[in-house]
Amino acid sequence: MNHVDTLAAPSAAADRATPEETAKLIADVEAYCEEIRPLEEICYLEHEPNPAIRDLAKKHDLLGMPIPKRYGGRGVDSWTYARMLARINREGTGVRTFFSGQTSIGQYPILKYGTDEQKDRYLPASCRGDCTLAFGLTEPDAGSNPLEGTCTWRREGDKFILNGVKYLISNGSIADAVIVFAFPEGSTGADRRMSAFIVDTEGDTFEAEALHAKPGMYTSDTAMFEMTEHPISGDNMLGDEGNGFRIAMHTLVSGRLSVASGCLGTIEDCLTECLRYAKEREQHGKPIGKHQLVQQHIARIEIMRATADAMIERAAIAKEASDDAPGDKEKLAHADYVVAQAKYWASNAAWEAADRAVQVFGGRGWSELYRPFRHLQDVRVCRIYEGTDEIMQLKMASALLGKEYAAF
Repeated sequence: MNHVDTLAAPSAAADRATPEETAKLIADVEAYCEEIRPLEEICYLEHEPNPAIRDLAKKHDLLGMPIPKRYGGRGVDSWTYARMLARINREGTGVRTFFSGQTSIGQYPILKYGTDEQKDRYLPASCRGDCTLAFGLTEPDAGSNPLEGTCTWRREGDKFILNGVKYLISNGSIADAVIVFAFPEGSTGADRRMSAFIVDTEGDTFEAEALHAKPGMYTSDTAMFEMTEHPISGDNMLGDEGNGFRIAMHTLVSGRLSVASGCLGTIEDCLTECLRYAKEREQHGKPIGKHQLVQQHIARIEIMRATADAMIERAAIAKEASDDAPGDKEKLAHADYVVAQAKYWASNAAWEAADRAVQVFGGRGWSELYRPFRHLQDVRVCRIYEGTDEIMQLKMASALLGKEYAAF
């Protein structure tokens, strides 16, 4: 991996995309989507992983869209990145999920909490496509409450040794490095505080297995992995010892916004497919688009699209403001709140939009040959991963009532 000299780092303005560079990124994302669609169609119907998701992202330089230019990223703002994820997700939730794992919850915590050396080591390589990233928080028995996790770490000489299993990890079996959360080996009580690590996956002490028994998202990688006395560099703790829970929760703000953005793409594609089909398909002597109840479905999908779009824009602006003011707890709390709103609404709206799109397609809607049913299968997980519907509602309610009313 090439070392990037951060001593002469450019200014914040120089790190960000110009209007011309932003326009170029938008064009590159469009080219990526057009190129990947026929490949994704085949892989989805064959229920096979699609290596082009990553390969074409490297070709079109999309592996670090919001990452500062000094690290090889494209330097776009949160709202532009959200829009790009929405466009990518029109091609499938599985396609977009790769980018969320790579950037939103992979590169993001390194950028926000990593040392200069860690940023230099991992961010340029990941932007180039030489290092695929993932985020390892969920365990078989610790989902919505990561504090019940059982993964452990200990110091041994100049290394950390990690043990444990992580489950349902996007990019988990193709990652070169994973952000892993673990507790001190043998700790109890107040000493049992989670820490974060950048875990390189090389070696036979790190074993990953792709999970195939999933309804939808066939083309993307979902995996479990086990670390057995797995050694990593003593320089690879991310942030301060015991600060892992805070890092995880901050990173999930970024991850949830990426999920919400992807769900907007699902709604957009469902609307496009319904408009086309309603004009082409004839029943009872006229195009089905002239039937009032079909129009009701289309109008409802459009309302889902418009409201999700507005909420995601507001959430992206709040996240950008928080990122620009590190240490400002009020801005972070506001971003956390509005991102939870956007994630909850957009994921449920996408589920409803896909369901209505299937209904518009009728019998053909109940087939993977048509895009609405693929979206229906894929998008259901968006109400679970990166924070379930229930957790999002509890977060919103406790923010309104006050911390003393927190239900978790």
